Amino acid sequence: MSDPRITSSIFTRGAVDLSTLRGPAPASSRPGTPPQGGQSNGAPAAGGNTAIVDVTEATIQSDVLERSMAMPVVVFFGAAGFPESDEFAPVLERLNAEGGGSWVLARVDVQENPRIAQMFRVQGIPMVYAVVGGQPVDAFSGVVPEAQLRQWLQAVLKAGGVTVAEPEDPRLDEADDALMSGDLDAAEQAYRKILADAPADAAATAGLAQVGVARRVAGADPAAALAAAESAPDDVAAQLLAADIEVLSGLAEQAYSRLVGLVRRTAGEDRETVRQHLVSLFSIAGPDDPAVASARRALASALF
Repeated sequence: MSDPRITSSIFTRGAVDLSTLRGPAPASSRPGTPPQGGQSNGAPAAGGNTAIVDVTEATIQSDVLERSMAMPVVVFFGAAGFPESDEFAPVLERLNAEGGGSWVLARVDVQENPRIAQMFRVQGIPMVYAVVGGQPVDAFSGVVPEAQLRQWLQAVLKAGGVTVAEPEDPRLDEADDALMSGDLDAAEQAYRKILADAPADAAATAGLAQVGVARRVAGADPAAALAAAESAPDDVAAQLLAADIEVLSGLAEQAYSRLVGLVRRTAGEDRETVRQHLVSLFSIAGPDDPAVASARRALASALF
């Protein structure tokens, strides 16, 4: 499935009318008291985690509508015995635990609560809605990769005015460990797997670019390579290797300047080779790096 944040909308804001689900507040609900989520008796879900609640028609006002006024509520529609639903629910529950109470996971069994499912226009399970300020703000159906789900949750939290540190993808730690240990094949495979799920993942993109640099400098004598580049300023291969060595040595700005100068002195295929190499080095630092921003401007000037 494509990124749920940019998928063609399953609904537009306000298309789901939650007002018909509003009912008299439970007798135990008092103004000024945070509503307690739970099953039909108002108790929290199994395990005592009040950030995960099992919703019924009797509790949807307190568990979803009222709680969404204070923090984002993610409503999960599923049913026991459906493989995709059974597999996806634990992922949401684990991410909710990581969230440390920054959002509520409201679980709805569509078999036991068909009216709620009907009001949310649920046509298949699993289906997930985000509710903020009493209104649905986004939704997706089916199972999505965990990396995309994390990004979607971050967008939901931002919409709800919640600022939290984005949890690291454990797969990224494994990829970084492989890179640091010199297992470039394993690192490349791990980074590519992350990018297959989340093509815009900047950390994985940077990691993959580092794998490329590490492969290109393997076996090279840094001092000799830099000396060769100094003596042959128009030798494209020598200059590219020197730039790689400079980046790995913490001299990224020097590497950028070297290659921008080479772009100015080359043409045709050589120029495009240098440009692509330079852009790959930019991805290691990231677009917000001031040195990258300056080098991009210099590159644009050299090209045009």
